[in-house]
Amino acid sequence: MSWVKENCVSFFQLLCIKVVNTGRIPQHIAFIMDGNRRYAKKHSVNSSEGHYKGFDKLSETLKWCLDIGVPEVTVYAFSIENFKRKEEEVSALMNLARDKFKRLLDEMDQLNEWGMRVHVAGRLSLLPDDLRSLVSEAMLATKDNNKLRLNIAYAYTGRDEISRAASHIVDGVRNNELAPEDIDEELVSQTLELSEPDLLVRTSGEVRLSDFMLWQVSNSVVYFTDVLWPDFTIWNLLAAIIHFQRHAALPKAGENTTSDRKQQFLRQLESRRLQELQKYVNC
Repeated sequence: MSWVKENCVSFFQLLCIKVVNTGRIPQHIAFIMDGNRRYAKKHSVNSSEGHYKGFDKLSETLKWCLDIGVPEVTVYAFSIENFKRKEEEVSALMNLARDKFKRLLDEMDQLNEWGMRVHVAGRLSLLPDDLRSLVSEAMLATKDNNKLRLNIAYAYTGRDEISRAASHIVDGVRNNELAPEDIDEELVSQTLELSEPDLLVRTSGEVRLSDFMLWQVSNSVVYFTDVLWPDFTIWNLLAAIIHFQRHAALPKAGENTTSDRKQQFLRQLESRRLQELQKYVNC
């Protein structure tokens, strides 16, 4: 299977996973998968080969997360800013996405068996029509799965996500779905496409967020590693989780203060998002 790779885990690795599992396990890990182009340059291959290696690494990493017990993973796959790269590289990345989403749809029975939900966060209107249709079909086909959630930030920036959430809230007030006094930090967080990660991992030695999940990571543990993304191993993942266990604050026990009106707005927003996906599939 190409989306959750059946990679073998050694007895020693399983033992280490059991040791790590005696501590607190992050329930949501976000990855900035950086270093594919540098990997390609290092191995004297074209950049598209580096991106294919990067996708294979994502497949492995999803399996490790399942083994460890991490139920939600978010990856930064393609920034809106990446459209400014050379046309050849952008085209190769779009073709890579087409290939992987077609395979995903071919393997839907296996994905449903794994219980994996695929959610693509970003400005889907910027994608080519055929890719947007594939992405939308994959999201609709897996929307009821709940064992592992894979969020793919594609045609995405954090600032764009925040601005779109603000537009939804403004529309909600204009349409009398919300009152001005409903607008608070909680509502903004729930209107965003991506939820707050417990742990953010960035590879390749860069120590910046690159406009990724800017609202959500304010309380997240951040782990930077020099390893290039295609060279990322289970040992790097376990090291990141141990870092999380050392530095994470204890979770706060909070009450759900979301009013009935807010909950109704959020349900309507989710319904509109699903209708938009269905429109993309039909087109």
